[in-house]
Amino acid sequence: MELGTNLVRERPLRKPFPHSFFSIFKQRGFTKLTTPILEYADVFKPLNLANYRPYQLLDEQGEALVLRPDLTLPVARMMSTTGVELPAKWYYGGDVFRVKKQLSGSYNQVTQAGIELVGYGGIKGELECLTIALAGCQTTGIEEMTLELSDARFVEGVLAALPVPEPTKIALKQALFDKNLTVYNQISKLLADTAFGDFLSEWPWLFGDFDTVMKVVQRLPKIPQIETVIKNLNVIRQFIKRMAPDQKVVLDLSIPSPQTYYTGMAFRGYTQNATDYLFSGGRYDDLLTSFQQIKEPAVGLAFDVDALADRAPLPETPKQTLIYFNQDQWPEAEKVLKETPNSTLCLADSREEANRIAVSNNKQLLDLTKEGE
Repeated sequence: MELGTNLVRERPLRKPFPHSFFSIFKQRGFTKLTTPILEYADVFKPLNLANYRPYQLLDEQGEALVLRPDLTLPVARMMSTTGVELPAKWYYGGDVFRVKKQLSGSYNQVTQAGIELVGYGGIKGELECLTIALAGCQTTGIEEMTLELSDARFVEGVLAALPVPEPTKIALKQALFDKNLTVYNQISKLLADTAFGDFLSEWPWLFGDFDTVMKVVQRLPKIPQIETVIKNLNVIRQFIKRMAPDQKVVLDLSIPSPQTYYTGMAFRGYTQNATDYLFSGGRYDDLLTSFQQIKEPAVGLAFDVDALADRAPLPETPKQTLIYFNQDQWPEAEKVLKETPNSTLCLADSREEANRIAVSNNKQLLDLTKEGE
């Protein structure tokens, strides 16, 4: 059962499989870390609460508590308060709770399984996360998945280089994120005659095929911070080509980061005609500064176990056999039950009723009575 705003809704009975992810994590040298379901509300201050509205309550001292709406921040809090030696590689699993709009079709309780790499500042951290992301999807049998890449530094780097006042930059960014083309075009016209004009005319649509987006990015003047971003994205693209040559990769450089605490590359996986991401992750080097003074690099990945379970192909199973018999044939029926895979006894009182049950439930009927001979 799961929590709802006004009612409790039953989740469809699809078996999640977090333990298959745990096996991958352990094989790659990660250690399990468990965090409490109830956390102090202050732990989640870095979250964008528009996307992660938590269930709130008070403890006996009147302190605000929440059912955890996220697992990354509790991991960071535990690492900061326990003095773990770095670098460290952790994995976790559990439920998160988020208040969703009524009748939105979304669940308020979601099972996640994920990893955190803390103390690793190089791009190897992102490569490890993506390797595990691809392995996790392969384990669940999902063949057609789109990998979406983005980077929190791109938008900020371009804006910092624009020759306009800071308020103008803020307004341009908001219009870009909101896809408010009327406002965006009004502001970008101020820069139409600069070296940025050609790029700015395309920026709101800077999403899609990786190579196509990169061609538009090449219209930008040289910006040192952006050059680093482009280099890392190309490294990731070439890595994916080697690991999974048929993997579809798209690039979005016109959206905000998934969370405000992201400081670098972000990646998400999804299937077509689905709103939920199968996995998401990225780099957040400032994350531990919410709980300590020392800055440590960090990158992580989280699987949405329920979304993966919903989209995983169901194994093909033969039709179940209903064994119909007379009462005095019970020993014979028990013998047939043991010898027939995927079968069950039909306890109907008549052959007509047994046949109706078989037809309505798409099962085959095995009749042991003389009438059925």
